[in-house]
Amino acid sequence: MAKALKDIQELIRSKGIKIVDFKLTDIDGRWRHLAIPAERLTESTMEHGIGFDGSNYGYAPVENSDMVFIPVLDSAVIDPYCEVPTLSMIGDVRVIALPENKPFDQYPRNVAIRALEYMKEQGIADQMIIGPEYEFYLFDKVQYNTDYYNMFTSIYTSQAGYAAGEVDNNNGYQVQPGAGYHNSLPTDIRNDVRSRMCLALEDWGVKVKYHHPEVGGSGQMEIEVELGDMLELADGTMTAKYVIKNEAVQEGITATFMPKPLAAEAGSGMHVHMLLRKDGKPIFYDENGYAQLSEQAHWFMGGLLTHARAICAITNPSTNSYKRLIPGFEAPVTIGYAMSNRSAVIRIPAYAKTPDAKRFELRNPDATCNPYYAYAAILMAGLDGIKNKIDPHAHGWGPFDCNLYNLPEEEKAKLTGLPATLDEAIAALEQDHDFLTAGGVFPERLLQQLIARNRKVADKITRQPHPMEFAMYYDL
Repeated sequence: MAKALKDIQELIRSKGIKIVDFKLTDIDGRWRHLAIPAERLTESTMEHGIGFDGSNYGYAPVENSDMVFIPVLDSAVIDPYCEVPTLSMIGDVRVIALPENKPFDQYPRNVAIRALEYMKEQGIADQMIIGPEYEFYLFDKVQYNTDYYNMFTSIYTSQAGYAAGEVDNNNGYQVQPGAGYHNSLPTDIRNDVRSRMCLALEDWGVKVKYHHPEVGGSGQMEIEVELGDMLELADGTMTAKYVIKNEAVQEGITATFMPKPLAAEAGSGMHVHMLLRKDGKPIFYDENGYAQLSEQAHWFMGGLLTHARAICAITNPSTNSYKRLIPGFEAPVTIGYAMSNRSAVIRIPAYAKTPDAKRFELRNPDATCNPYYAYAAILMAGLDGIKNKIDPHAHGWGPFDCNLYNLPEEEKAKLTGLPATLDEAIAALEQDHDFLTAGGVFPERLLQQLIARNRKVADKITRQPHPMEFAMYYDL
């Protein structure tokens, strides 16, 4: 049931709340926040919002950087990570205009809302259901330095196989690289902290499906959430990253969603399961279709595969993303689809058999993305496929019911791959983004800003000498 301001004010009184904290999302997908004394949350706040300078959030310049933040009351939750009793809320951002303020079209949450509106306007569906999987690493300690004369990283976790020879913090139950999947106690030393993460997520309204150790033996974990509305789970993805990081800090350890923090271990992705509904009924199910998927589902996949290289610039927006998208670590490298095949970018789970559960997953995204932009881009690519009836089989994208990593080289040469670098992804987005601007979902100036920001980062990292280069070339 939607909350009214009086409900929130009563919650503030009954729980002794002193501060109301508002969380805003910047262009890169980080939460920033501002806080007010609880008694300042009034009808005026809801009508006029709270003003702030939007020029510091990374968006493309606008005529007026004065913006207001309007709280979403349904998102109110007590923040357990604040010492002073604090109520947390997210919200939407508007630019100041006359006669009334208007939604800021670059703000991530507004882009996601507009994508859903566009889907409904096209008459294709009225609900997008998604289910992201959160993979991350938990380390005891991480150190890094980026001075031009002293650049290094140092990662330590007592769970890792390399810690077996240590005198301290060694119980003899270390995990070798790539051997972490579903390990039990006592080897699974992070079971309790994961359970606390899941319980905290439930308190924040994010429904957890399960949690477990992942493949990476140096502390890789996974929390998967139940399927839900796209906008709610975009909010939920921001919440998950906040909760997981803060629970780790309370444990005296650190969490990272970097796609590839360790070269010899599995990378961390954020696979996204998806399906569409119209009038409450799933439109992706067909008992007689390949993998029991409907024609619309295949067209949706066709759109995703058509634009896969372009959307990588949004779903995989870091240089580190492309250190994960390589063969040998269960990460996709090939543009194609298949049933129960983790080497293709789209996998159709064989265990999802009922009409309400029939879906597929996109396996390339990772959690360095801005989830609002990423989920909106995925939806727009799929809708473009349905509108243009793009048949993935007719385009030679599958189904690939084989391990694509093990194909002969001459067969691999016939396949199209995902971008190998962020630069490649940026170039693909530059050439292919009309499907994103359809219906005014992604403003052109926002896409140009994302391209410019990502290219600047890619150039900066490309110019930096790497420690491995010293190992390979110093004595030549």
